[in-house]
Amino acid sequence: MTSRRNVGDDILDAARGCVEAFGVRRTKLVDIACRAGVSRPTVYRYWPDVDSIVADLLTRELHDLIEGALPSKACAHAREALIQQCATTVSGLIGHPLFRRIIDNEPELLATYAFQRLGVSQLAAIDVITRQVCAGHDDGSVRSADPAAQARTVFLVVQAAATSWRLTVDVMDTDELVAHVRALLDGYLKPSATPGE
Repeated sequence: MTSRRNVGDDILDAARGCVEAFGVRRTKLVDIACRAGVSRPTVYRYWPDVDSIVADLLTRELHDLIEGALPSKACAHAREALIQQCATTVSGLIGHPLFRRIIDNEPELLATYAFQRLGVSQLAAIDVITRQVCAGHDDGSVRSADPAAQARTVFLVVQAAATSWRLTVDVMDTDELVAHVRALLDGYLKPSATPGE
């Protein structure tokens, strides 16, 4: 029997399985409940509908990707750490079955968050990037500028690369795309060379 402490995660796990198998539009609350091994009223105690479940699922998965993208080894400076995390996040999003299913089959579901407003998970990602940009200002590895603007620009580069990667498959593979993202971010964030460098 599912413990109360883990039932929310079990429901999100079940939702992920349903979305990967059927897509967001064809996923029903009863399917999620059945896969999670709980009743529909139990699901309703946590979420009012499938859209709310999927929103929290995407937030959880993106948070896990970002946390998992933290550099495993010491970096020379904050800029290197930020670029490493961004590159790993792009690779992770491209290869993630849930995000891939949505981008390939139901991309319009992400349109609001690509063109109109930022969601909870996007704001959380921007917050992480902002802290890293500020650390780069402190150690001198990131050029001096408005950290909020820099973080937002870095976020847009990562989001665009991760969601539009199919537009590049005729000229480069994922590793090459990630290498270009690294170069782009490094050039954008790196301080101007001082005379003699």
